[in-house]
Parts: sequence; structure tokens; C-alpha cells
Amino acid sequence: MTPNAACGLLAEPDRLRVYAAVVLGAGLPSEIADRAGTDVDTAIRALRRLHRGGLLSLVDGRYAADAAPFKEAVRVAAATEPPVAPLDPDPRRDAVLRAFIRDGRLVHMPVARAKLRMVLEHIVAGFEPGVRYPEREVNTILRAWTEDYVTLRRNLIDTVLLDRADGYYWRSGGPVEV
Repeated sequence: MTPNAACGLLAEPDRLRVYAAVVLGAGLPSEIADRAGTDVDTAIRALRRLHRGGLLSLVDGRYAADAAPFKEAVRVAAATEPPVAPLDPDPRRDAVLRAFIRDGRLVHMPVARAKLRMVLEHIVAGFEPGVRYPEREVNTILRAWTEDYVTLRRNLIDTVLLDRADGYYWRSGGPVEV
């Protein structure tokens, strides 16, 4: 089963309530209709659709839900996702960066100093060594990472990865590719 198929089967409110009633232990159409807050005919239509779709099975005349279709949907989705390029060649650093950076955005600031340093070094790599940037340009670059670009800029300065004077900033630390 695909994720779209599973979601499609549960996209209608009546089917979702009927499925929830089965998950919570109702097994006969009359019980299911009662727990789902619907009439028996509506419940039966939903049960047929969910059974044909593979989300429900009939065991000794009672409907039962199974987690297997959802597990299969997750496997299908994982198999179709393109491989993700590492943020860093070092697997340990890559794992730390992935915990705090998603889709090219900083989702939250690390508390641990070592992790904060790794994230800041990754971000400062976007600044060319030897180039002086006006504050407005630094803010634009950092705003691409997070809405709280002021705190990010302060952290880069406090960790001596960026320096500033007379309204200009320049990269003063972090690893440099040779």
C-alpha cells in the first residue's frame, strides 16, 4: 500500500470515524456505527471501502484493524525518497548538523557548546574568507538560515567566527577548504 492510498482511504470523515471505532475495539457493524456516531448504512459503506482497501480484515465475523498496511506504506515511501546528500563528510558532524538544520534552515539553536560550534562553522562556511560584508548583506545571508538572524549573528561573533568593525563583517574563523 502506498501512503497516498492509506491517506485516501481515511480522508473522508465517516471512514475515519469508522476506522477509529474499529481500532478502539468495536467489531460488529452496529457497534461500529454506535461508536462512530453514524447510522449503520453509512458504517457498512465505510467498512466495505476500508476492507476492500486493505485497512480492515474480517476475523470470525468481526472487523479488525491491522498496522501492517501502514508499515508497508512507510517502507514504500522510504524506498521512493531520493538519497539525502550529507551536510558534512564526517558522519558524526553530519548527524549533528541534521539534528539542527532541515531543508537548508536552522530549526533551532543547539545548547551544547560543541554542537553549537559545529553548526556555526557550517553556517560561516557561506562567507568567503577575506571578503568584507556590509551589515545589511550579512543579515540577508543569515536570514536565509533563520528568522532570528540577530541571535545567529551574535553567536558567530561571540565564537570568533565573524569579526566586525565600522559596520562591516568578515570571516575570522572556521575551517577553510583548500
